[in-house]
Amino acid sequence: MFQHLLVPTDGSQLSLAAAAAACRFAREAGARITVLNVRAHAPLGLYYGSGEWIQPSTLQEIEEVGKEASQRALAEVLSLAKEAGVEAASESVVNDSPSEAILAAAERHGCDLIFMASHGRRGLTGLLLGSQTQRVLAQSKQPVLVFR
Repeated sequence: MFQHLLVPTDGSQLSLAAAAAACRFAREAGARITVLNVRAHAPLGLYYGSGEWIQPSTLQEIEEVGKEASQRALAEVLSLAKEAGVEAASESVVNDSPSEAILAAAERHGCDLIFMASHGRRGLTGLLLGSQTQRVLAQSKQPVLVFR
């Protein structure tokens, strides 16, 4: 039924558990996966510290740390896929809206299922921070499987 799963990961334990479940699901379905990590741009507030610009080397360091964290998160899931015998590719993108990046990646890669974690934020925290999973659910053209 499903042949190509998009598996977003943020490197959290819940995200990794969802990715492990996605690998098992893909193995049973004979599907392949594309693992996606979305990282934000450096916040604009970092450009101004006490009215001065942060040194470019500091911004480069911040970007490097983000890239390294992204690569670690992707490598963990790729390792799970390899162990499960599932064909997998990965992509890291920079976007301040993870839900938009997830939806765009699903379209770009021709995925027919988005398999993602829900961090389960409720109440005021969920209202203030919003739910990327909820946004994906509301806007996706593809089916979305939410792992909790």
